[in-house]
Parts: sequence; C-alpha cells; structure tokens
Amino acid sequence: MTIRITAFALTLALLAAGGPATAQQKSPSVLGQWLTDDRSGIIEIAPCGSQLCGTLVKVLDPAAPDKDVNNPDPALRNQKLVGVRILSGLQRKDGRWDDGEAYDPKAGRSYRARIALASPDRLDVTGCVLFVCRIKHWTRVGKDRNR
Repeated sequence: MTIRITAFALTLALLAAGGPATAQQKSPSVLGQWLTDDRSGIIEIAPCGSQLCGTLVKVLDPAAPDKDVNNPDPALRNQKLVGVRILSGLQRKDGRWDDGEAYDPKAGRSYRARIALASPDRLDVTGCVLFVCRIKHWTRVGKDRNR
C-alpha cells in the first residue's frame, strides 16, 4: 500500500513540476491543411482508415478550371476540382508516409508518392516516375501542428 501511495505522490509531483508528462505532448503531425509549393491550392491531409489521404479543399489559382478536365478517365472530367483526392494510400514507414500515390490535376497524371515532415511547418512531398523522383515543399496553413 505504501508503494502505491508513493508512486501516486511521485506522479503528482512530476505533473506539478512539468516533468516527464510534458514530454508526452504530441509531436508535430502531417495532418492538417497544406499550401502547395506553387501556391495554387490547399490540400487537407487526414486519415483514411489506417492510411493517409490528401484532398484538395481550396483552389487558389484564378486561372484553374472548375472541373478536373485533365483526368485520364473521361467519366471523371466533369467532377469538381475541389474534393479531388490528391494523395492516397500513404502508409506509415520509418518516420515518413510511403507507398502512396499523388495525383496532379494539372497534368492528369498519377505518381508514386511519399511524404515526410521536414519541420512543423514544411512537408516534403515526393513524387516518382520509374526511378526519377521530385520533391515539392508544402507549407502548413494555420498553426495547428499537433493534430
């Protein structure tokens, strides 16, 4: 009984002093809204089951079409651009999200993709075709880093 009381008292003392409990704060997350590198849109990254997905939630380029006109599937060319899934199938691996797919509505093409948090406010988005990869840097929208 004394051991339980002592452990409880120690836990309360650590909490009051801001000890190890502060280390349990959430680390920065990839979840949230991100401004694309070309500043043409805002993508919201959220869970899709055990994976992550990114959906276009706002088009910022005034010259962009209202619909997904470059989609390789003619049946999808009339869908609104807002709401189109830009990232899909991302799975957690070694501190990054990998094995996903990125869709570029400007080109109507999809690429193998992975994302990694470079800093609390910068997301590195890598798209690959065969063995050629290109990294884009997205910027966090808002200040909710610990989602």
